[in-house]
Amino acid sequence: MRIVSFNVNGIRAAYNKGAWDYLKSLAPDYVCLQEVRADEGQNPLTSLEDYHHQWLAAEKKGYSGVGILSQERPCEICRGIRHPEWDKEGRVLRADFESFSLISVYIPSGSSGDPRQVAKMDFLAHFYRYVQDLIKEKRDYVICGDMNIAHQPIDLTNWKSNQKNSGFLPEERQWFSEFLALGLVDVSRQLLGNEAMYSWWSLRSGARARNIGWRLDYQFATPHIAQKARVLEIPREPIFSDHAPVLIEYL
Repeated sequence: MRIVSFNVNGIRAAYNKGAWDYLKSLAPDYVCLQEVRADEGQNPLTSLEDYHHQWLAAEKKGYSGVGILSQERPCEICRGIRHPEWDKEGRVLRADFESFSLISVYIPSGSSGDPRQVAKMDFLAHFYRYVQDLIKEKRDYVICGDMNIAHQPIDLTNWKSNQKNSGFLPEERQWFSEFLALGLVDVSRQLLGNEAMYSWWSLRSGARARNIGWRLDYQFATPHIAQKARVLEIPREPIFSDHAPVLIEYL
């Protein structure tokens, strides 16, 4: 089972650069997309016939949005986290399959200022409770997405200078640890061990070429699925977005 998670930073621009052809070449069984920034009428992937596809767009045009594509037909789709204000932003989509459930999530950024950071922490609290309720159902889950948080110093290049910046704040990192304690495994870190590998690079100052980055994109899984993970790929090239896709193969 091959699962790819990718913040495309706008599906239309990424598609025009060849992103979908590249993703297909990875032979994924499931694809989780974030920051789609297009409603279904604008989304070039809504015409696909070789994958089932589900979407949750933001009410605001050209903003946020998530999707799940799968070769297997979902048994059920759940859009949002049962919170009207946050669900308007198109941030969480869940697809239930016969043997497990898959979630695509796009956590808000707080980098634009204090009000948005407060909003980010509010979303994190609601998302935590949403996942907490799901975990109680004793079902297997894989949660994929752009978390906009680097959990540990190993997850970003310049951690010392970023301790007061959104994405590496103590309260965000504490939330991350508590989120994992719900019964989830950070599968990429499980496979990486002590190796540093990033999934996002600033578009400024040649950060990607110099590999000055952050690991913001994750796949989490309940232990039964996590222990089946064997292969991890986070390719820095080709470039379709400021993020890289995260591919994990589960046996």
